[in-house]
Amino acid sequence: MVCALGIEGSANKIGIGIIRDGEVLANVRRTYITPPGEGFLPKETAKHHREAILGLVKSSLKEAQLEPSDLDVICYTKGPGMAPPLLVGAIVARTLSLLWEIPLLGVNHCIGHIEMGRLITGAQNPIVLYVSGGNTQVIAYSNKRYRIFGETIDIAVGNCLDRFARIIKLSNDPSPGYNIEQLAKSSNRYIKLPYVVKGMDVSFSGILSYIEDLAEPGKRQNKKKKTLDEEVTNYSQADLCYSLQETIFAMLVEITERAMAHCESNEVLIVGGVGCNERLQEMMRIMCEERGGKLFATDERYCIDNGLMIAHAGAEMFRSGTRMPFDESFITQRFRTDEVLVSWRDD
Repeated sequence: MVCALGIEGSANKIGIGIIRDGEVLANVRRTYITPPGEGFLPKETAKHHREAILGLVKSSLKEAQLEPSDLDVICYTKGPGMAPPLLVGAIVARTLSLLWEIPLLGVNHCIGHIEMGRLITGAQNPIVLYVSGGNTQVIAYSNKRYRIFGETIDIAVGNCLDRFARIIKLSNDPSPGYNIEQLAKSSNRYIKLPYVVKGMDVSFSGILSYIEDLAEPGKRQNKKKKTLDEEVTNYSQADLCYSLQETIFAMLVEITERAMAHCESNEVLIVGGVGCNERLQEMMRIMCEERGGKLFATDERYCIDNGLMIAHAGAEMFRSGTRMPFDESFITQRFRTDEVLVSWRDD
């Protein structure tokens, strides 16, 4: 049995989780929320994490009813992510490792999402759609690696949603993507948007630029270019949110289905913060059922960034014999999913 404490702080959420032999003991989290129309900057996000992290460590130990001596390993997000917030988690993890004399492991953020999803849903060997504010990837396991079959070639799907929410001044509480989802439910008027799938890859930056013109036609750079009809001013925010979701989610379903066909898989697992979106889950479920497959998804406790996923992935690594020298306990903003040797899987 491995008891692990995990620290996640790669973006605007700081979370601490504790897991023991697959049993969830604690999962606490705080989110840095900015005013409507604003994103979160690295320096301010790191300040938020510094102020919250020690209290969360204490809360997690209390919730789990454990002492530091009960822990076998301390795990932290090594990357990918924003450097200043990542550093907060890494520094605290290093400090606790030294104070409590407990081994330390750096965990890939993407691997944490995948392994947490597999644990909670029971999915065995699924095609993984990893969708978040910083990443969009279609992944499948093969020969000790999580292989990337397709990904975004510019911005992530969550970043596209977040930036559009800022354009139309939606609240960031609890998250911009969630508020887009709720607003989209009040419309069924589809506006044709660019649909950009390039083989197994997708692109969202052009869609964002196009829909920004629809949302704010007066701000277009080229006043002479009349590409939009007179009806443009009648588009409601709900119409735009609905159309954006339908378009980008259809793109994701397409490349996921292609990966299923290539790998001859009948399982799909959605992970990452955007994976909480019920419309995305619905569209993916329809596709899976048409192929005789099954969709696996989790709720906001495990989809959204959390310390528990880092604890679980780290525990799996530790159990399989992975160890990390202390002088390698740094962070890296660019840490691809397929760089990690998946030593804990034998299939």
